[in-house]
Amino acid sequence: MIRITNVNLPLEHTEEDLKKEILNMLFIRIENFVDFTVFRRGIDARSKLQINLLYTVDVTTLDDAAVLEDNVGNTNIKATPDMTYKYVAEAPENLSERPVVIGFGPCGIFIGLVLAEMGYKPIILDRGKEVRERTKDTFGFWRSKTLNTESNVQFGEGGAGTFSDGKLWTQVKDKKHYGRKVLNDFVDAGAPEEILYVSKPHIGTFKLVGMVEKMRAKIVELGGEIRFNSRVDDLHIEDGQITGLTLSDGQQIKSKHIALATGHSARDTFEMLDKKGVYLEAKSFSIGFRIEHNQSEIDKVLFGKHAGHPILGAADYKLVHHCKNGRSVYSFCMCPGGTVVAATSEENRVVTNGMSQYSRNERNANSAIVVGIDPSDYPGGALAGIELQRQLESAAYKLGGENYDAPAQLVGDYLNSQPSDTLGKVEPSYKPGVKLTDLTDILPAYCLEAIREAIPAFNKKIKGFAMKDALLTGVETRTSSPVSIKRGRDYQSINTIGLYPAGEGAGYAGGIMSAAIDGIKVAEAMALAINEDNQ
Repeated sequence: MIRITNVNLPLEHTEEDLKKEILNMLFIRIENFVDFTVFRRGIDARSKLQINLLYTVDVTTLDDAAVLEDNVGNTNIKATPDMTYKYVAEAPENLSERPVVIGFGPCGIFIGLVLAEMGYKPIILDRGKEVRERTKDTFGFWRSKTLNTESNVQFGEGGAGTFSDGKLWTQVKDKKHYGRKVLNDFVDAGAPEEILYVSKPHIGTFKLVGMVEKMRAKIVELGGEIRFNSRVDDLHIEDGQITGLTLSDGQQIKSKHIALATGHSARDTFEMLDKKGVYLEAKSFSIGFRIEHNQSEIDKVLFGKHAGHPILGAADYKLVHHCKNGRSVYSFCMCPGGTVVAATSEENRVVTNGMSQYSRNERNANSAIVVGIDPSDYPGGALAGIELQRQLESAAYKLGGENYDAPAQLVGDYLNSQPSDTLGKVEPSYKPGVKLTDLTDILPAYCLEAIREAIPAFNKKIKGFAMKDALLTGVETRTSSPVSIKRGRDYQSINTIGLYPAGEGAGYAGGIMSAAIDGIKVAEAMALAINEDNQ
């Protein structure tokens, strides 16, 4: 097949228009054309007056080789790459020990799935509950403020990504097309087929729940085993080699190949690893607030007269500002037509995050507005970032009224350094609820100063971003893991043989897609190492 990039057409066009443009770009006659499929469809909204769609298409002709020869030198026309996933190993018949995966979020799911597909029959452990029970606990916390510290937004089947916008794009380099396998597996599990070609695919929480269940069933069908309510409290390490683990109920499992895919909020696990001598480092992350606007206003600013067009959907944005004090402020995890959600996993702390359903039809747009910080801002060792997170989350809990309501402030009041006492046009979406106050008591002064500078700067890019009635809700601290569990080129811990740090919690991913891709890489590394040990 032939891949053509940068096929540019106006928003309103037909499939026949697309076909004609393909023929024009290839300089071929209609009788030599066989068929085409859309590989990617993006949106060019740089001009609100003329919004275009940008296609990448895969084309079949009667003689692909001749057409490619005729188009040598045209960077928009090349042979379609082979994106078929190829397994690197097959489980030996005399497999002595089963590999273990700790965590069943996006990374853990794909470690388990790929290992199962190669015949290794992994044992997968998750401290939380299966996804439907977990959903009840999570929504129950939002409604009644009853927190289950082992079953919530952060912990349980599907990981933190289950209660998010379900974004499936990433900027990681993917020369082996692992991301295509991820998307294909998601579609097989019930995701909409459009995720295979839209440039910024997303799924949403309700669809993710059913998909996770189907992926679990596939792993079990292939011989894998998934155990919920199974928190790992200890690792067994002998002479620098992992040999097994102990669960919270005292049960022990032997294995010399254990993947650690716990997510970014498994603070007690990080503390256990530190005590066991597994090499950890403090790493950079970001802190800030959630900001909410009316989605209709964002749509109008970014799409103009085309706002509401079904192909465009709810508008999103990505913003960054470099401040005078040397800090960078940026939007993070933007959720069009979504809600701000309570995301704590520890008692007496308030954490915010964002979530959307597949339809993205809620009233508000929300995004984190966060400031990048690094270990020089929180000296004290590998776990110092965790301590800072806890301090900020405890301050937010206290400022919100010590009942899991979140502290909030109108943007106009925040910019003028005065507390808020009355809501404006933007109705808060955060559940359980918000308490209007002054957010300047939460974050470090350099963060407050940077955000105050950044919001007016963002207003120059999106008119109305600094509107006085927009709402800030605190606090956002779980942007990424505050620790890095260092690993080598073989994906094993640099000082613990057989331990495979993986995904977002270990510092090697940031979102569903990158975590899933990392999971595939780790599964491959584990399979090759297991086979070498069994020779």
